[in-house]
Amino acid sequence: MLNARWAKSGLAMLLPIVLIVLWQLAGHDGALAGGALPTPDRVWKAWLIWGFGTPGPMSLSPYIGNWIDAVAFSSFRVAKGFAMAIVVGIPLGIVLGWSKLAAALVDPTIQWLRPIPITAWLPISIAIYGISDFGAIFLIAIGAFYPIVVNTTQGARDVDKTWIRAALMMGASKIDILRRVVLPAALPAVFTGLRIGLGIAWTAVIVAEIVAVKSGLGYVLWDAYYVGRMDIVIADMVSIGLFGFMSDWAIVQLEFALLRWRRLQSFNA
Repeated sequence: MLNARWAKSGLAMLLPIVLIVLWQLAGHDGALAGGALPTPDRVWKAWLIWGFGTPGPMSLSPYIGNWIDAVAFSSFRVAKGFAMAIVVGIPLGIVLGWSKLAAALVDPTIQWLRPIPITAWLPISIAIYGISDFGAIFLIAIGAFYPIVVNTTQGARDVDKTWIRAALMMGASKIDILRRVVLPAALPAVFTGLRIGLGIAWTAVIVAEIVAVKSGLGYVLWDAYYVGRMDIVIADMVSIGLFGFMSDWAIVQLEFALLRWRRLQSFNA
């Protein structure tokens, strides 16, 4: 089992390594995109300074030793906005999937608002909350909310009606059915929504930090582009992808732990 995991990890790293090598070879003479894009070795050196460098007394560069601060700002905003989306989206999705009346009242409005992109909410966020953390958290929560509620609703609707009838025959109340039948059965769809929502949350935090706040990875991304530091821009992009991947991996591991019963059920079948 351990050897299989190591082999799988090795295969997962193969394509990124190949792409980095090709990128390095293509840009070693400055020919890549007319010299506008730095090579991986330059990006790596810039990231080391950004992450762990010590600014000197005469240094004016804002990209020395403050990578952890930028990551922390963005990560906390994602965590807060994503938590808000979960607290609202999962219970609402269960209710919409369970109750035809609730779905008739609420679902059309959700489907009407859902296509509005995050960028369209920026003026409203700034008008209400100004240049503040909560404005960014508001945008993250909106972005993550829709995939969570839509997938949870579908998962609750797809619950086997035989299970519900069996629970009713055993004297279970509607609350018990929601808690012990509908929610566990909907969990695979819920986790799909969580993974999609988390990806959108990371997108939303970058958009929000470029415009609505003055800290975090999104702010650094735009500021570095503005002053022509493409090595920091790419290091920033890699950081966003890395932490997005790590947070998605955490959700996958949680799903693996909570849905062990589903794998056993499939094995026995």
